[in-house]
Amino acid sequence: MTSITPVPMAMRAYVGTPAGPELRKAPTPQQAANEALVRVGAFSVNRGELNLFAKRAEGWLPGQDLAGIVVAEAADGSGPRAGTRVAAMADFGGWAEFTAVPTDRIAVVPEGVATKHAAPLGVAGLTALRALRRGGPLGPRTSRCSGT
Repeated sequence: MTSITPVPMAMRAYVGTPAGPELRKAPTPQQAANEALVRVGAFSVNRGELNLFAKRAEGWLPGQDLAGIVVAEAADGSGPRAGTRVAAMADFGGWAEFTAVPTDRIAVVPEGVATKHAAPLGVAGLTALRALRRGGPLGPRTSRCSGT
């Protein structure tokens, strides 16, 4: 496993409380063999996550959609190399300085795409794509009916 920078033992993260997110210190996540460790540069807030604050136990780490830089590659050799800009979809933990993400949920961010624009591509982006596929174009529609 290659790392581009020493990874701290603790990080700042938004932690779930019954009243909503609270910025606290939390342990830096440990990677599974198929996960890359990403330094989060931007994240997106999803409606479903906001509803979970009242339902989840205090201390859970919210955050699914994120973008950042791989700081430690997956031990199994899958996924992008350290130093690569990525967008990712995590199960949780994306509202933090670092998060571990399975490499099959990571995409390389092309040059010219800002990190803040890449962050919502996971859950939010796929939801929008599904809506467009099911509902069709959202642009103006013309009708061919005759006026009276």
